[in-house]
Amino acid sequence: MSKDGALEAHGVTGADAPGVRRRDVPGARWRAAAGMLLVAAVTYNDWLLQFWVRTGLDQRNSYVSEAFAADQPHRELFSVVELVTAALVMTAAGLAATAVPQGWPAAGWGALAAFAACSVADVALPMRCAPSVEAGCPADSIAHTMTSGLVHFALFASMATFAISTRSAPGGGCRAGRWARWLLPVSMAAAISSTGPYIGRPGGHGIAQRAHVLTVGLWFWLLAAEAWREQRGTRP
Repeated sequence: MSKDGALEAHGVTGADAPGVRRRDVPGARWRAAAGMLLVAAVTYNDWLLQFWVRTGLDQRNSYVSEAFAADQPHRELFSVVELVTAALVMTAAGLAATAVPQGWPAAGWGALAAFAACSVADVALPMRCAPSVEAGCPADSIAHTMTSGLVHFALFASMATFAISTRSAPGGGCRAGRWARWLLPVSMAAAISSTGPYIGRPGGHGIAQRAHVLTVGLWFWLLAAEAWREQRGTRP
């Protein structure tokens, strides 16, 4: 009788056989989600590339999305980075959403997936020009303003949903949700502070928006840490 046959005769098969590692599908999903979110936390802050790529934009007084405006020379580079980031976030959110029960956490991951989808639309409907360096260029187009608004709405919905989930969860819920209660107002305040050109008060809005983008990267990092803790809990 072969070794495999002997194991089967004793009721030891597949993943329970000695030397055979059991498949950890849920854990693998959480680990993949954590890794993708960590990368996305960096790539979402692609405005840092402007320290090496000469865009001609003043980071203090320009929007991040001006780098991939329709007439900008490095539009393709920044568009690709934005799309890759959206793909990472959407995949991570999808993996996480299938690994949690229905309820507030699943809704939070769903809102994050919506954020990624709206980010794709934001790139597909870019600004026509860069208003910070081109005279006569409008602050934004209606289409891009709508997609950017949806991006912000989905992001804040994700933070709010995770924060709400901590109220009824045993032990105070996930850490990302507890941090979201503080991060949400900070991120929202930074986003609102970047609307100066829309109310006739341009200047310094680039700093405010980049501060907001940093809070988004921090949110991805918090969610990555949460995903990593979840995978530790799924180990056999």
